[in-house]
Amino acid sequence: MKQSRLMSLVEAVANVIVGYGVAVIAQILIFPIFGLHTTLAQNLKMGALFTVVSTVRSFALRQVFEAIRMGTEG
Repeated sequence: MKQSRLMSLVEAVANVIVGYGVAVIAQILIFPIFGLHTTLAQNLKMGALFTVVSTVRSFALRQVFEAIRMGTEG
């Protein structure tokens, strides 16, 4: 059964929100191990930037694999 467009959107938004939270928590836990001390505001900003980069990466890879799929079908 194919996923509806609405559920695809809900999944994508949930993925971004969870990814952002994981990034911020990971930074808070991992940065001090390496001697990096940042404020919560800095962690939130960096998490947002990492989320944007991850979203662009994910979109680009989807486009590449879609092009590969289309090339193998035709």
